[in-house]
Amino acid sequence: MKKIGLAVFKFTYFFTCFFFLFSNTAFAYIDPSAVTYVIQAVAGIFIAVGAACTVYRHKIAKFFRKMKKKHNKKKQEKEQESHE
Repeated sequence: MKKIGLAVFKFTYFFTCFFFLFSNTAFAYIDPSAVTYVIQAVAGIFIAVGAACTVYRHKIAKFFRKMKKKHNKKKQEKEQESHE
């Protein structure tokens, strides 16, 4: 745990020094339409990740339903054999 904290501290220290040493002041204008494109891109990424999670969640649920059916089928066969 101590090593992780030290690594995080080193990264933060390096990033802060790098940011202040190599930063330039820019007098620039960000067009509102450019911000809209960024928002659309981020929203698209979130939607794609959500869709992928849903697809894999359904596949995993289907797998476990199949396993449960097989288990129940084997259990019923054993019960029928024991009654005979």
